Amino acid sequence: MRSKLILRLSAYGGLAFLHLPLVFIAVSAFHDSSAGAVWSWDSMTLRWFAKVMERTDIRDAIGLSLSVAAVATLIAIVLGTLTAAALNRDRFFGKNAFTTLLIMPIALPGIVTGIALLSAFKLMDVTPGFWTIAIGHATFCVVIVHNNVVARLRRLPNRLWEASMDLGADTLTTLRYVILPQLGTALLAGGILAFALSVDELIVTTFTAGADQTLPIWLLNQLGRPRDAAITNVVALIVMLLTMPLIVLAWRLTRDGDANPNNR
Repeated sequence: MRSKLILRLSAYGGLAFLHLPLVFIAVSAFHDSSAGAVWSWDSMTLRWFAKVMERTDIRDAIGLSLSVAAVATLIAIVLGTLTAAALNRDRFFGKNAFTTLLIMPIALPGIVTGIALLSAFKLMDVTPGFWTIAIGHATFCVVIVHNNVVARLRRLPNRLWEASMDLGADTLTTLRYVILPQLGTALLAGGILAFALSVDELIVTTFTAGADQTLPIWLLNQLGRPRDAAITNVVALIVMLLTMPLIVLAWRLTRDGDANPNNR
């Protein structure tokens, strides 16, 4: 009993250690720096939020990040679903090697992936911009969707495939009308996670953005401007409010799908 209490307290302590900086960012976003370093209810203000709404550079960075995340997520859903369907049932030479290569972009350090993508774009004489960022993000977003779909496919009973084939349906028809409806929550959870990771991605974006500035790059550049610390905290808070609910929703969808015996 005592050991369980110690483990539980240790877990809560670890969570508090990880999330305490987020609390400081949230509080600092409402703090009026002209009132000094002391935090009080009187020093709380919303004027930094108004200033953020007035900044066109911030709106452009947010818009670019959301657009890139949407395109990267769409690419990831299509490619991740197709690769998961192919690797789940078919046996072919080099299947394990192909699976390893598929997950490589998320297993490798981001700086390695970024340099590789930049070198490839230069060899193809492609100017860095919106599409290079989207393709760079899609390389690791595909893995997120693929893993979610593969996990769901492995829990689906083989009798679904067999019954559909016995009734005369081919592979594509079975995939479209029988399997895809069973993958709804897995696809949604994978897409949400991919979207959230794309919005937050910095390292790969640094090598593929060129002159464009996504929200993470904007935040990185703000580190050298201490006078804008309050505005930076507000933007960081917006990023947290944007991505955290998506991650929680993806977790809930995955958990509900695992707990539902009809998905097994």
